[in-house]
Amino acid sequence: MLSELPERSRVEQVMQLVQQRIERRALVPGARLPSVRAMAESSGVSKSTVVDAYDRLVAEGVIRARPGSGFYVAAPLAPLAIAGVDSRPEREIDPLWMLHQSLATKPHALKPGCGWLPEAWLPEDMLRKGLRTIARSAPSATLTGYASAMGPEPLRRLIARRLGEQGVEAAPDQILLTDSGTHAIDLICRFLIEPGDAVLIDDPGYFNFQAMLRAHRARPIGIPYTPHGPDMAAFAEALETHRPRLYITNSACHNPTGGSLAAPIAYRLLKLAEAHDLLIVEDDIFADFEDVPSPRLAGFDGLDRVIRVGSFSKSLTSAVRCGHIAARADWIAALTDLRIATSMSGSPISMELVQTILTDGAFRRHMERVRGRLDQARAKAIRRLKAIGITPWIEPQAGIFLWGRLPDGVDAAVVTRRAFERDVVLAPGNVFSVAQTAGNHMRFNAAMMGDDRVFEVLEEAMAPLG
Repeated sequence: MLSELPERSRVEQVMQLVQQRIERRALVPGARLPSVRAMAESSGVSKSTVVDAYDRLVAEGVIRARPGSGFYVAAPLAPLAIAGVDSRPEREIDPLWMLHQSLATKPHALKPGCGWLPEAWLPEDMLRKGLRTIARSAPSATLTGYASAMGPEPLRRLIARRLGEQGVEAAPDQILLTDSGTHAIDLICRFLIEPGDAVLIDDPGYFNFQAMLRAHRARPIGIPYTPHGPDMAAFAEALETHRPRLYITNSACHNPTGGSLAAPIAYRLLKLAEAHDLLIVEDDIFADFEDVPSPRLAGFDGLDRVIRVGSFSKSLTSAVRCGHIAARADWIAALTDLRIATSMSGSPISMELVQTILTDGAFRRHMERVRGRLDQARAKAIRRLKAIGITPWIEPQAGIFLWGRLPDGVDAAVVTRRAFERDVVLAPGNVFSVAQTAGNHMRFNAAMMGDDRVFEVLEEAMAPLG
């Protein structure tokens, strides 16, 4: 009880109580504070203590007094920061630092740490052709109006058919179109988790999952990741210890390791999820990068407790914002309401362009070329990384990512800062690790490693300081 503290401390504690309520938005600007009597009774202190505390808050400009009426919040609200992420310009390397640097537009910067294809690999001619087609023949509403809340049914049918080819059965009413894969996960987090909820993610795992969960005030819990999926012993222990609401993962072309989920692990994972009432979000935005689909949790589960997320930002273009969620029909209905409440609807032009391109055989040929180029780029990048002392964790069969171990004693964060000074953006391991146990690892994008300068800068950045 506050009454057990010295008088000075009791006054300070009452002040802290008020300030904490303001910071948590329990008291907003203009809100009336509890009366002196009410605050004294609820805090277990004397009325004189509350009067002293309120007077000091008035002097500091936090609250103001209205004679005959009471005390009111006067302090402007500070913006909510993302919990656990440093917002200072000189902050340490963290998930949002990584995104800022990857999205920077320095004309000569090399980005072997980014998570997308080079511009030269993307189908610019196909996109221009699709835009011309839309300009000539799309309905006026596509150019001037809102899209339907769920997105156009023809595109949802097309996506449902494509999901079927990947082993995931879904009807059009089980698909909601979103602005991107990130937007899809944001909607799911809004729908399914509350502040303070524990959410399992892979460790290492995609760094923006951490940033997203912290933005939602959730607690990311890292599960060690193996070449075949999450460590099942650690997964089971985390279920018992933390009672998480969700697990968010990539089953194929895993970010950052490049691995893919093995079928036996998928079966064991789903059994545990059922036993512990765990929901799973399967982020599958690199599905088009596989020649032969690897096992999918959504396919084994039938979209019962698994929500599947997809996007065309990686395979087609990030300039066209179109992703999707596949889930139970009743969840899709609720997520659609949430989408309307937060962003009305998606871009009808983007959706029309995606549909136009997907119905053209040129997209299939484009992805065949991309997969072939990636096979060659991965093999070459692996050889060159090994030559400078970086050991690949595995040699992936698909996708853009390589997860490499640096030589003993080399700190990935130090290497990243040195390389950044020379306009080479790398991805140090600990931005992918909740437990911060990947300090001597890095994620590499094989498609972005064609320039010899990448390896020259990388080797020099790993060298001891002279």
